[in-house]
Amino acid sequence: MRAERFALARTRGAIDAVDDGLLLLLAARRRLVRMVARLKPRAGVAARDPARELVVRRRGQRLARQLDVPASTATQLLDLVIADACAQQGVPADAGQGGQGAAPVMLAGMDPMPDSPRLSPLLRRLPPPRRLVPLLRVLPARWQHALLERAMARVLAAPLADSALDFMAGRRLGIEVSDLGLRWVLSLRDGRLRVVDDAPEASVRGSATDLLLLASRLEDADTLFFQRDLVLTGDTELGLTARNLLDRLPWESVPLGLRIALNRGARFAHAARAAHRRY
Repeated sequence: MRAERFALARTRGAIDAVDDGLLLLLAARRRLVRMVARLKPRAGVAARDPARELVVRRRGQRLARQLDVPASTATQLLDLVIADACAQQGVPADAGQGGQGAAPVMLAGMDPMPDSPRLSPLLRRLPPPRRLVPLLRVLPARWQHALLERAMARVLAAPLADSALDFMAGRRLGIEVSDLGLRWVLSLRDGRLRVVDDAPEASVRGSATDLLLLASRLEDADTLFFQRDLVLTGDTELGLTARNLLDRLPWESVPLGLRIALNRGARFAHAARAAHRRY
């Protein structure tokens, strides 16, 4: 009996230490939020950033699954810290975000990422990306390059305008879509990102779905790289600099139509992949 009581006391003491650690982490988070609140106006970013909140929630839920933490517990914790951050910055938290089962903050008019069993049989009939490789090979490379350059010019208009991409001048970054057999090498030339024929100094490789999830902000880069869904090879410094720039890219600066297309395309691709894996 005495041994059990001693073990109980020691275990409770360990729990108390963990609780202290949680409060210390919360205090550190609040200090960082105060810093972010001061930086947002200077960076031209709105006080409330739904896209960033979505990234925080999805990243937290993914980590919770890996650590075997109940989804409802993770949701309540994320609701708490996001509401606390909103209160610090003087912006209202969304109604319904403070309780159990609160839905992630989405772009206006967006539904959560589809994963309905009723849709799975239909999605499973769609060909997986690798089946599209022969069709893509028919498309002339110059057309692919022109479409990619035009898309990058729209998505990256803000960092291009303020010279945030100058580090890419004379550098070569490769993008590889593994399941589609596509590979491009990008370089900054004449103030625009161009597709070039030279060998890359660094490359980011991933499936079409994972790259779409990254581009649409439905998954954050840290999670995708940690799980090896995206792989960085070559000059690590160049690759990380490019990744960090994309993480800091103001989502609201991307044209709304393109944001919607990326969001819906990524969610559809994610659901189709899940359907193929289920059966």
